[in-house]
Amino acid sequence: MFLANGVEFTLKVMINKQKTKVLFAEVDGDFAEVVLSFLTLPLGTIVRVLKNHYGDAKGTTPVNIGSLTTLYDGLSNLDSINLRYEFRKGMLLDPVSSLEAECRKLKLDISDPLTVKYFSCPDWNCKITMQGNATLTCPCGKTMNKEVCLEESETADDGCGGVFTVKTNSFLISDDLRMVPNVAVSIVQTLENLGITDTNGAELRNVTFGFNEVMDLLKGSLMSRTPLTDLILSKTKVYDDFAGLKYEAGISLQEKKKLDATKKMNLRLVVKKSNNKLLFAQADDDFVDFLFSFLAIPLGEVECLLGSNTCLKSIDNLYKSIVNFIDDKYWVSPRIKNRLLKPNLPKGYVSEGTLLPLSEQVVLYHHRDINQKKEWLSYSIGKDSGWFRAKMFSRGRENFVKGTKMYMVTDDLTVTPMCMTSTLTILKKMEIPLSDVKEMEVHVGLQERF
Repeated sequence: MFLANGVEFTLKVMINKQKTKVLFAEVDGDFAEVVLSFLTLPLGTIVRVLKNHYGDAKGTTPVNIGSLTTLYDGLSNLDSINLRYEFRKGMLLDPVSSLEAECRKLKLDISDPLTVKYFSCPDWNCKITMQGNATLTCPCGKTMNKEVCLEESETADDGCGGVFTVKTNSFLISDDLRMVPNVAVSIVQTLENLGITDTNGAELRNVTFGFNEVMDLLKGSLMSRTPLTDLILSKTKVYDDFAGLKYEAGISLQEKKKLDATKKMNLRLVVKKSNNKLLFAQADDDFVDFLFSFLAIPLGEVECLLGSNTCLKSIDNLYKSIVNFIDDKYWVSPRIKNRLLKPNLPKGYVSEGTLLPLSEQVVLYHHRDINQKKEWLSYSIGKDSGWFRAKMFSRGRENFVKGTKMYMVTDDLTVTPMCMTSTLTILKKMEIPLSDVKEMEVHVGLQERF
């Protein structure tokens, strides 16, 4: 488990004259990269780390990220017998990021990853590709028990590389998480990019952020349009329920036509006749598999899929800043920028039945430096790679949950196995007679899922 390891960042914060709003903060590249790493976090990881940090054990109110929390809890409580393989449950509750190796090198990594381990044959004359299991036997007869680390392999060409950005960079971050390079260009244009129209009487203040403040910022970025002000000037602020945030789809007419043409799934809705209120839906394994797959999708991929028009306006702003304001020259490489904008899912996370246009990492490079007796893995070739070979993974071929079973899905995405007795028990608990219940069959395609 990750710890508050004493890491601190100093932010130069500009506050308005009334001391009611943070205008912007000037931050170094290390802090900017931590904020950018929010986009690498799979949704399941976000739920998990916030639960761990703000859980009941700390005497605080647990953070509720709307339906994501109930979906996560539903999977956590689901008996493993309902999953095709038991380890699949852990994959979704503790999803891995394809940028895991990069995030481990950040000044502060909040993802608390459960690192996937790879092993290879200890015989240097054997070039058998590594496995994720230390008990397998190599064809040469030796046990594949030599652990091989996954490392990032992209650094800046000038030797000034950070993890995502060139280390000498500094940045300005607005109250709503717009980010721009801190460079000597038009002051007016820079302030306009940050959404700032008035700096009269502004006051400069130095603020220290540690692990707890970064976690507060992650929470605030999901629940507020003014996370920096909330954190720096209104520390006692209680965020409104996440469910109050509204999403307005930003999909073009042309895109809608494409979505309409995709495969549809059937759902049977159970509705209360008297007020037309949804009680729950009856779904098969394909739909439930689709829901659970949300937990593996990185926040940056959500932004990509929804065109930066989600209910998470601060995250929208952060994502659009990468697109509009931070040019390629500020990044370690153009490829790392693209990986933040559209992060692939690691091998095994894209199941057969998914309709989402997700990309899966299917190539892993195995590097060996014979002279230094060193070997490592990476998702790209990079510089000074020595001998390497590419291991091609096949796309996921199986769903997470088993087929032939029906599930009950409530309006907040709580998923439970369905049976007649449990259904009648729920109706009885709700004090709803069967005469006031009707069923409706609907078809759900990619457009409805967005």
